Amino acid sequence: MSKTRVVVVDDSALVRGLLAEIINQQPDMICVGAASDPLVAREMIRNLNPDVITLDIEMPRMDGIDFLSRLMRLRPMPVVMVSTLTERGAEVTMKALELGAVDFVSKPKIGVADGLRQLGDDITEKVRTAAKARVHRLATPAPAAPGSSPAKPAMVSPLGRLSTEKIIFIGASTGGTEATREVITQLPPDAPAVMITQHMPPGFTKSYAARLNGLARIRVAEAVDGERVLPGHAYIAPGGLHLSVERSGANYIARVRDGDPVNRHKPSVEVLFQSAARVVGQNALGVMLTGMGADGARAMREMRDAGSWNVAQDEATCVVFGMPREAIAHGAAHEVLPLTRIAPALIERLRSTAGMATTRV
Repeated sequence: MSKTRVVVVDDSALVRGLLAEIINQQPDMICVGAASDPLVAREMIRNLNPDVITLDIEMPRMDGIDFLSRLMRLRPMPVVMVSTLTERGAEVTMKALELGAVDFVSKPKIGVADGLRQLGDDITEKVRTAAKARVHRLATPAPAAPGSSPAKPAMVSPLGRLSTEKIIFIGASTGGTEATREVITQLPPDAPAVMITQHMPPGFTKSYAARLNGLARIRVAEAVDGERVLPGHAYIAPGGLHLSVERSGANYIARVRDGDPVNRHKPSVEVLFQSAARVVGQNALGVMLTGMGADGARAMREMRDAGSWNVAQDEATCVVFGMPREAIAHGAAHEVLPLTRIAPALIERLRSTAGMATTRV
């Protein structure tokens, strides 16, 4: 079996050496080159034709974001970002994912050597996933007119007086930050509440939620334990904590809790979807987006058995098809759709169920 060929790009000789060591210890991958800046990396990529690159964000001569943007336009390939766990690092990492990076690893600010070695399994797992990922050429944006602001998606007509009992549940992992953005930004301001578990470590979900909030017509924020779950709002599981939904009288409330990882993840889609099956039942709509592994597949089947309506993202539009494939294999999905058709399908389903309810009355 051929090994996954990796080029490491980082301005720190220590980090380059450590990442190369971690990669070369794996039987299925090899570090074929290590570059101190993007200009050196550019020549290495041409000459060595790697399968994956790891890319530092802050480097001399050209920062990682500029290099990533050029790379994804000219020679798209799987990239795992190596970012620092700071507020700015989190914001820039979100930009990297938007530009097409498959995933990221947050390197420690102190104790770098020990910290990276402890992250070895995580790093190599993300390299393996990246090697299997579908990457797409980044489109060159048309020049904006002077003084214009970024265009929002086309307006969706209001849903009207739909039941406030409805909740949309979304689970995602690798590639999911952009897939979730695609779904969320197509929803109208009066959409039902949306609860989201995206596999993400602590320190990054706040920036992610803020970015989505600036793009969507519904309000998006990290979930807070005990808050009421309201229509027109989306709640993202904070990194490192599980999110679920509970009943409190006539209201739904968010539960944000620590606990053991489930399916190796915290937050876990399984935890969120199990609560949807248990608490929301036939008023739930489930969405399984791109991601590696099987987290949430069994619980999504529990949702369907409890009366929910579920959709899974199709293989062609997934960065990694693992989680949707497992949900489909468990018989959890009513429909399998391309990413751009998921939000319209949710809206159509909500309108049709509202019509049936009106007819019954």
